[in-house]
Amino acid sequence: MKHRYAMLVLLALLITSLFTSYHSYRATANWVNKSMDRALALTMAEQQTAAINQDTIRVFNSHLQVEKLRGKATLAVDTRQKKFVCYAKCSVGTIFSLSDQRPAAALWTLSFCWVAFCIFLRRRNRLLGEPLLKEGFHTYGGITYSDVDRQFLASSGKIIQLTPMQQQVMEMFFHAPSHRISKAEICEALWPKKPDAYDTLYTLIRRLRLIVEEHSNLKIESDRSRSYCLKDKGLG
Repeated sequence: MKHRYAMLVLLALLITSLFTSYHSYRATANWVNKSMDRALALTMAEQQTAAINQDTIRVFNSHLQVEKLRGKATLAVDTRQKKFVCYAKCSVGTIFSLSDQRPAAALWTLSFCWVAFCIFLRRRNRLLGEPLLKEGFHTYGGITYSDVDRQFLASSGKIIQLTPMQQQVMEMFFHAPSHRISKAEICEALWPKKPDAYDTLYTLIRRLRLIVEEHSNLKIESDRSRSYCLKDKGLG
């Protein structure tokens, strides 16, 4: 899966979860404010005075329809106006605790699961050197190969410049199981009529090794002088 598509899905999940959480909070805040305004109006009408005392608070709490607000909602006065104004309020934390955050929590959980899945998928593709989902493209250790253009690309998208023989060896690496090819296979493919091509092969691999390590996280290792293997440095 391409990195940008994975990020777009994650971004959509995060935005949706934030919007869902905020919408639930605002709906709860409106509901709480209406409940407190109603309780305050009934309290003031019953008390018939603007003064606030212990009895006012007790009566106010008794008129609150939301039981969880009792003891948490507070009364305050505003003396900046010409007349004495009383209003009710409660903390952001109280409103948030009363709001239904289960849908948002489910979306957050889904976001974390998506991140975990993407990490797993990337790790699996790195271990197995599997092709990208887009047909005709293969990726391994930071290098992408296009079957159509027969080009090797670095992670930056830059084309890796190779000689025809280096190109052929890299294609053999990418198409071989476990990215391992024997020296005899390479010599047979590149110099079929040359009786002893191992010295030439050594020079070719030495130069190719430098190019590979410069543009990727890969390295070319020799296995007991019988074969070469294209390995990811991160896998040891």
